[in-house]
Amino acid sequence: MKFVPRSRVAPDVVLDGLSTAVVCLDAKLAIASINSAGESLFEVSRRHAVGEPLGQAITAFAPCLERLRHALESGAGFIEREMSLRRPGEQPITLDCTVTPILLGKATGLVMECLALDRHLRISRDELMLAQHQASRELIRGLAHEIKNPLGGIRGAAQLLEQDFPDSQHREYTGVIIREADRLQNLVNRMLGPNRLPRMSSVNIHEVLEHVRQLCEAEGGADVLFLRDYDPSIPEITADREQLIQAVLNLVRNAMQAINGTGQDGVVTLRSRTRRQFTIGGTRFKLVIQIDVEDSGPGVPPSLIDRIFYPMVTTRADGTGLGLPMAQYLIHAHGGLVECRSRPGCTVFSLYLPLNGEAG
Repeated sequence: MKFVPRSRVAPDVVLDGLSTAVVCLDAKLAIASINSAGESLFEVSRRHAVGEPLGQAITAFAPCLERLRHALESGAGFIEREMSLRRPGEQPITLDCTVTPILLGKATGLVMECLALDRHLRISRDELMLAQHQASRELIRGLAHEIKNPLGGIRGAAQLLEQDFPDSQHREYTGVIIREADRLQNLVNRMLGPNRLPRMSSVNIHEVLEHVRQLCEAEGGADVLFLRDYDPSIPEITADREQLIQAVLNLVRNAMQAINGTGQDGVVTLRSRTRRQFTIGGTRFKLVIQIDVEDSGPGVPPSLIDRIFYPMVTTRADGTGLGLPMAQYLIHAHGGLVECRSRPGCTVFSLYLPLNGEAG
C-alpha cells in the first residue's frame, strides 16, 4: 500500500483564514499574537502590536483591562455580548467578545475572540429602512391618488366660477383656489418622485459630483467651502445621470442649509471611495461605490436620526422634508442606499451604488 503523507497546516494560517478577530494575551496582558481579522478590525499592525501591552496597542480595550486581569488570575473566562469599544476620533465598534484562559508554556494566558457586529447590525438596520421606505412609498401613492382626484375637481369648479363671475372680487377668490390647488398638486408630484424608470447609460461619478459642486458653489455664496477627496481609480458606472445629479444635489443642498443655519462659515466635503464585499438590502456585492457628503454643521438631532429619510420630517421651519426621501428613492431605484451618521460638527450622508450590479 502506498503511503500518503498527511497534509499539515500551520495554526497561524488557520487563524488568518478566520473572519473572527483573535487576539492572544500573555500573563502580563501583552499581545502574544493577533490574526489578520484582528489587524483589520482594530486597525493595528501585527509587527507593532505583538509584545505591546493590550491597553497601549489597542487603546479601545483600556477600560476592560481590570476584567481581563481578573479572568487571568481566576482562570475563568467570560462572554461579553454587544460590547461597545470607543476609539478616539472614530465611530465606536460593537462586538461580541469571548475570553478563554489558555496555557502558554508554564504560564496562563488569554484568547480573545471578537466578532464584529456592526456589519450585521447595519444590514438589519438597512433592511428595516428599505422596508419602511417601501411602505411609505405605497402609502404616499395611495394618498396621492385620493388627493389628486378631488384637487382636479376643485380646480375645475374654480375655473367655471371664474367664467361665470368675471368681476374682480370673485376672480380674486377663484384665483386663490386655483393657486392653492396647483401648489398641492406640485407637492404631491414631488412626493411621488419621477414618473419614469431610470434611463441607464455610462456615467462618470466624478463628473456628476463636479456638476453638483459647481451648481451649489454658484448658489451657496462665500460662507461654504467645498473640499474634494476623490478616488480617481473608480470606473464608470451604469446609471441615470440626471437622477444621480438630483440625488446628490439634494444631499449637498441639505448640507449647505445645515451650515447656513449656524450663521458661520462651514465646509462641505465630497468624497468618493470603493468598498469591497458590501451588503445592500440583503444582497452582497463584490464592489460598490461610496459617495460621502460631509458637512461641518450642528448635526442631526438624535431624536430624528432614525426618521431623517421619512417624508415631511425636517429640522428647518421652512423645509418641506422631501429632499432626503427623494434622494433615497432615486438611489434605491438604482439598487443602492443612502445612510446617515451624525455628531455635532460632522454629519455624513453616504451614498452606496453597486458597481454595475455585480453581486458577489
